[in-house]
Amino acid sequence: MKKLMNDPGDLVVESLRGMEAAHGDILRVSYEPAYIVRADAPVRGKVGVLSGGGSGHEPMHGGYVGPGMLGAACPGAIFTSPTPDQIEEATRALDGGAGVIYLVKNYTGDVLNFESAAELCVSAGIPVETVIIDDDVAVQDSSFTAGRRGVGATVLIEKIVGAAAERGMGLAEVTGLARTLNEEARSMGVALSSCTVPEAGKPTFDLGADEIELGIGIHGEPGRERRTIRPARELVEYMSEAIFSDLPFHRGDSIIVLLNGMGGTPLIELYLLYGELERVARTRGLHIRRRLVGNYITSLEMQGFSMTALRSDDRILGLWDDPVHTASIRWGS
Repeated sequence: MKKLMNDPGDLVVESLRGMEAAHGDILRVSYEPAYIVRADAPVRGKVGVLSGGGSGHEPMHGGYVGPGMLGAACPGAIFTSPTPDQIEEATRALDGGAGVIYLVKNYTGDVLNFESAAELCVSAGIPVETVIIDDDVAVQDSSFTAGRRGVGATVLIEKIVGAAAERGMGLAEVTGLARTLNEEARSMGVALSSCTVPEAGKPTFDLGADEIELGIGIHGEPGRERRTIRPARELVEYMSEAIFSDLPFHRGDSIIVLLNGMGGTPLIELYLLYGELERVARTRGLHIRRRLVGNYITSLEMQGFSMTALRSDDRILGLWDDPVHTASIRWGS
């Protein structure tokens, strides 16, 4: 194992210190318990948007804390859910009197711990709503979940819901929007290699030199099947069929897409893949109105990529275009 770190047990906290040093104008970090909150929190009268999950998926979620996106994020240990006390304290730091929405990827530990924190916060007088994100079409159940996993759509939902909260929408309206977005989004990923959790010191799983895992989870969970490596065109066609037929998407639909690297895939390959996705979308009569290409929800240094499509209308596109200023996503004034 070769990694740029000091002690494996200190990797997460030392990364948080570096993030705070680099982006102290946008966010501040609590270390006991660990959470990241926007620098101006709490914002009075504004719905707080909170997410979180295991570390190792950077820039998710801490990289998305700031105006126009998340109000706070709770980082667990690598590939491990944040604890209820982290989530509760982050909620208290974020709450500006209008309540807090939890955006939770569908992993059993995340769901249970956010649920426990919500109960504590509601009993303390803080209104909390929870939306579970389950956009992965690859498998119905996995070693980490009951039901579909929450993956790339989380990035898109955090941006759009964050914009809605920034506009001053109330908790009920923001929650309804988040649920609609989840219903309209689908994703799938593929791995060319495993990743190595620092404290484990060895790859999470084994892939042959010419093998890929189709439908991989972001923690290395098994997907649909293993195959020999195929040309990029064939992989995009296979994954597009799985995604576009599941909702299903229809000719004439407008979509926002995320072509996401899993941590170890260079941009030259990601842009090639995006070009193939554009070709497939045109063939199907789908209109890509907005897009992100890059590393947005990773699995440490895993080689591979995922694709996400979100059916959108002018209202959703307007919220997408609203200004955002985080460590990892920035546009507008």
